[in-house]
Amino acid sequence: MKNRPPYAIASVDSALLLATLLQQEGPLRVSDAATRLGVSVSTAHRLLGMLVYRDFAEQLPDRRYGSGPLMRGGPLPPEPVARLRAIALPHLQGLVEKLRETANLMVLAGADVRFVATAECDQVLRVGDRTGRTLPAHLSSGGKALLAAAAPEVVAAALAGLDETTADRVRRELRSVRRRGYAVNDQETETGLTAVGAAVPLGTGAPPAAISLAMPRARYSRDRLAEWGTAVTAAAAAIAADLAIARS
Repeated sequence: MKNRPPYAIASVDSALLLATLLQQEGPLRVSDAATRLGVSVSTAHRLLGMLVYRDFAEQLPDRRYGSGPLMRGGPLPPEPVARLRAIALPHLQGLVEKLRETANLMVLAGADVRFVATAECDQVLRVGDRTGRTLPAHLSSGGKALLAAAAPEVVAAALAGLDETTADRVRRELRSVRRRGYAVNDQETETGLTAVGAAVPLGTGAPPAAISLAMPRARYSRDRLAEWGTAVTAAAAAIAADLAIARS
């Protein structure tokens, strides 16, 4: 039997309970959430806002809130995330030092990618920390890179919720990613954001992770795409080499 901690943090408890309610009972209006938690409507609204920000919830077209991508995503890969993060971070930081843009590490979780590490650049206008966030794999640069290297059944499952026209377009793009070695997300997940991603090529089945270099669209230039792609694929290969050593 679990006892309530003696120094429980009420706001944390309320947020966790609310995330559980959304997952187990389905969508709620703000007023319903306030009633269930026994808090004011404004407090419920703030809690839901944080859950949405961290992908534990999402706002539906009818203005209710439902369970978010993080609560319904697939399992993380068998490669321990802590080890992935520890090995990848120096390489992400190397990318940041070289190119002065934010670098991310992500893993495939069902039809989404989950960000597990970020190294932020120091520019005033920059892409912020994405750790803990999820994005649709078929839209994000790292997700496309992972799908391009994944087994057909994994790709089919990730694209199952798309209409056939969109799925065909994604499949064509994945073929281009395989030829080129890296993927691009040009404002597909967020207006004003562009990213270049590559899978970590271990050569032992599905890649365990992907990395991306993310920048404001204002600094994106097609003339530098090859440079960024080369840098990202080189960093991904270096992470793979260190992972192989750690596994041996």
